[in-house]
Amino acid sequence: MASSIEVAAQIRQVVERVETVVIGKRDVVELAIVALLCNGHLLIEDIPGVGKTTLAKTLALSLGSAFKRIQFTPDLLPADITGTSIFNQKTQDFEFRPGPVFANVVLADEINRATPKTQAALLECMEEVQVTSDGVTHPLPRPFFVIATQNNIEHSGTYALPEAQLDRFLMRLGIGYPAMEDEVRILSLQVKAHPLAMIRAVLSTEELLVLQDAVRSVHVHKSVQEYIVSIVTATREHHQVEVGSSPRGSLSLLHAAQAYAATLGRDFVLPDDVKSLAPYVLAHRIVLTPETRARGIGDTAVVADLLNRIPVPVGVAKQ
Repeated sequence: MASSIEVAAQIRQVVERVETVVIGKRDVVELAIVALLCNGHLLIEDIPGVGKTTLAKTLALSLGSAFKRIQFTPDLLPADITGTSIFNQKTQDFEFRPGPVFANVVLADEINRATPKTQAALLECMEEVQVTSDGVTHPLPRPFFVIATQNNIEHSGTYALPEAQLDRFLMRLGIGYPAMEDEVRILSLQVKAHPLAMIRAVLSTEELLVLQDAVRSVHVHKSVQEYIVSIVTATREHHQVEVGSSPRGSLSLLHAAQAYAATLGRDFVLPDDVKSLAPYVLAHRIVLTPETRARGIGDTAVVADLLNRIPVPVGVAKQ
């Protein structure tokens, strides 16, 4: 098995390759790769035009992986995502025609514009990593990584994802506007052509699968595990939270912390890793009270508040 330094070096190669296209957003790129290393999925809430599609495409190209984009609309049907069985006149039998979900990296663009039934079809694929059609199960390719996007300022004609479906995403984050100097650099890079055309893979899908296995070997001390559970328990007891995170939130935070530590070249998790990731992993898993929402307080602010209240374990290292 590769050492922690070798694992970090491979991950850094991917980060640096993606950064040649996604300018000035290292934190977002690193978090996306953390989600990928965890076999998780990513929900990006942001306005159009900040680079959500570009991030997904660049990741796929950097990993030599198959990429598919699905534009979610109100008339999109589940079979338009998963595929359908078509009768073959020659063989006198039904043949399954795979849908666009059969790819390594899938961009579900504006997922909240599709009906709940269509949303559920994709989310079932995310959970089971397979498609069942006419009683036959078809496994999805591995690695399988979904980046779903939502426009957080336009709600007309949309269907909000229920809490149970939001829980299927390992992380939720935003990209945000670039800094002025970064936006100038974006313009300079695209005067003649899009830099995506120059992207070459730095890892194969087989090497990525090895990395995904490697991050699960990152050590998590019992005190850090207890810290994770304390944070998740606090979401259930916080006075501004109506429904707290489930145990899936604890597991997601654990695995995300393992992957994050690996990106930094460590083979053990620190409490600071957990604290840094908690807002991205837990904020979308809680339901705020009506009073809290009426006061304009967001879920991320509530998670930040409870993190400030919970003592951080000290003296934790590889043990």
